[in-house]
Amino acid sequence: MRKLLIVAACGALALAAAAAAQGPLRVRGVIGAFDGKTLAVSSSDGRSTSVELAEATEIVYARPLALAEIKPGDFLGVTSMRREDGALVALEVRRFPKPLNPGHRPFDGRSDQTMTNATVSAVVTATAGRELTLTYEGGSQRIVVPESASVSTLVPGNRSQLVPGAPVNLTAEAAPGSGLVARRIQVGPPR
Repeated sequence: MRKLLIVAACGALALAAAAAAQGPLRVRGVIGAFDGKTLAVSSSDGRSTSVELAEATEIVYARPLALAEIKPGDFLGVTSMRREDGALVALEVRRFPKPLNPGHRPFDGRSDQTMTNATVSAVVTATAGRELTLTYEGGSQRIVVPESASVSTLVPGNRSQLVPGAPVNLTAEAAPGSGLVARRIQVGPPR
């Protein structure tokens, strides 16, 4: 009996270690439904993912912001597409309250999409458009910001903002019973 308990305990530890090794999962998409406990998220490829919320789930809201409110010294996270001419064009601009993971890298493993987390060194508005210059240790990037780009700042959010049609970007972890539990949810206004 004692050997059976030891084997069972070792098996449980191995499963826990495997789940922990997976690390957090990222889920992006649009809210399809929320019943107060479970969020249904539809991704751009048409898949739906169910994610439970826990008491400790952090919610942040991407409050819309005018580009004119962004000043040199602000810290931004900018998701961009690379045009054929090599220029970066912003899809989303987020102002963060403090520096977070500075640098410039591919986004979602794609060569045509980048993420730049950096400090604003210049904001230029000219007849040709709007442009940000972002600086981070070891480099800088000039990014064109079209009118269509989403510009926002992250503020504390709440469950009432989890409505159908709202875009979400969340981190979740595997829960007992093979479900997902959200650790952090970034939600924006419905589109």
